[in-house]
Amino acid sequence: MAQTQKPRVAVIGAGMGGLAAAVALSRHCEVRLFERAAAPGGKVSQTAIGDARIDSGPTVFTMRWVFDALFEKAGARFDDHVSLSMLNRLARHGWRDGSRLDLYRDEERSAAAIADFAGRAEAERYRSFLRRTKEMYETLRDPFLLSDRPDMVGLLKGANPLALGNVQPFSSMWKALSKQFRDPRLRQLFARYATYCGSSPFDAPATLALIAHVEQSGVWTLDGGMAALARALETVARDNGVETTYDAHVEEIIAHQGRARGVVLQSGARVDADAVIVNGDAAAVANGGFGRAVADAVPPAARHAQRSQSAMTWTMLGAASGFDLSVHNVFFSDDYREEFDCVFRRKSMAPTPTTYIFAPDRQEDGRQGGTSPGGDAERLFCLVNAPAIGDAHVFTEQEIDQCEERMNAHLRQCGLTIAAPPDHKRAATPNDFAERFPGTGGAIYGMASHGWRASFQRPGVRTTLRGLYLAGGSVHPGPGVPMAALSGQAAARAVLKDCGLTAASPPAATPGGTRTR
Repeated sequence: MAQTQKPRVAVIGAGMGGLAAAVALSRHCEVRLFERAAAPGGKVSQTAIGDARIDSGPTVFTMRWVFDALFEKAGARFDDHVSLSMLNRLARHGWRDGSRLDLYRDEERSAAAIADFAGRAEAERYRSFLRRTKEMYETLRDPFLLSDRPDMVGLLKGANPLALGNVQPFSSMWKALSKQFRDPRLRQLFARYATYCGSSPFDAPATLALIAHVEQSGVWTLDGGMAALARALETVARDNGVETTYDAHVEEIIAHQGRARGVVLQSGARVDADAVIVNGDAAAVANGGFGRAVADAVPPAARHAQRSQSAMTWTMLGAASGFDLSVHNVFFSDDYREEFDCVFRRKSMAPTPTTYIFAPDRQEDGRQGGTSPGGDAERLFCLVNAPAIGDAHVFTEQEIDQCEERMNAHLRQCGLTIAAPPDHKRAATPNDFAERFPGTGGAIYGMASHGWRASFQRPGVRTTLRGLYLAGGSVHPGPGVPMAALSGQAAARAVLKDCGLTAASPPAATPGGTRTR
């Protein structure tokens, strides 16, 4: 219905979804953004070790067109708020047999590297794979990624039926890659894209291979790390009048006469609102984390769905030797199936975990570039997959040390040695992620994307309670920095439409408030 004054919107959580929603609403509504942490970002976070700040959450930035469009609609320019550099080398990959493979933004350079690595026939299969993943992405972008709440019927209506045949929703990623590539190392490399959604490549649909095209279209690094993105979004929101409050725990969402009416803070303060957007895991709402009055507003699937994976991480200032690291690096285990069986079926750590290492002080050719904020030591972030059991099992110091020893033993077999003094190293477990993100058990990506139905079972931005909306990686279109930002914009469109205002259209894929504590 039409209103004579701006609608009041309370946004819970200053993660990517909440920040994007606040920015998208900032010119149309009175927006108050509440974050229980001391800074914006959510999973986009940094760990301080001495004077160094090290990304200890998402480290890969893609799909910058999402943010170009978001900033433009808020009357700002993305390039005025962040400084980005496009990577030519997407990632460096290593195995225990000593083999290495770099992938590049330039398709022909990657094909040449694969030809040297696995033969010319595999290089041709790689070119075919990229054509297929590009077609997947272009087929699904509008009717799925940019849709507020897709379903199979709408997808069939909105996409070319012939192109949909190449999307392969009913085949597992591993099965499809086994047909695509002969070399098991290439299957393993491209199967890793399932973990971007916190899923097993043996259960996730082959459709997730479209991430290969997303990375091929551009991977950037940001000056100041990924936290610079959160700060930029916060700045634009505040410039447009959004009031941001940190160290503010929302204890309850007020529901009255069939609609959300505001929030109650842990301090007891009540904030009335015409709409509430929850940028937290949908399971937290479904499990009563914001009061029983709103728990049933979220589909039961959010409460009972299989969780995505969690992680065990080490953020450190250390010395890496024996292997020339790039900015992004992956060291694969010998038995990929066992690794995911451990994480998803046995709920345990893999004996030989695939390890991701982010080395922001490295140049693309593997040399250390410039002066690290850590002095002689370089900044490193190491991650291995873990089960999301942070609410059911307490990881002991012995278990953490054992996992680190296994990881380091694996890295040494791949040729890499990392040394860091104990006081320059910080570990995080599923317990830490479960505490930071309530309702998740430590799952970083919401529900696992296993089976073709999973993408349609993920909650949409609307709930069954009027005035209550969802945003973030646990809702459609899924996890990841750009996806969470898309969800926030979708939530904003829903709010504007329901308030009788003109909702902004989804982004096109082309390249004065106050702050209180």
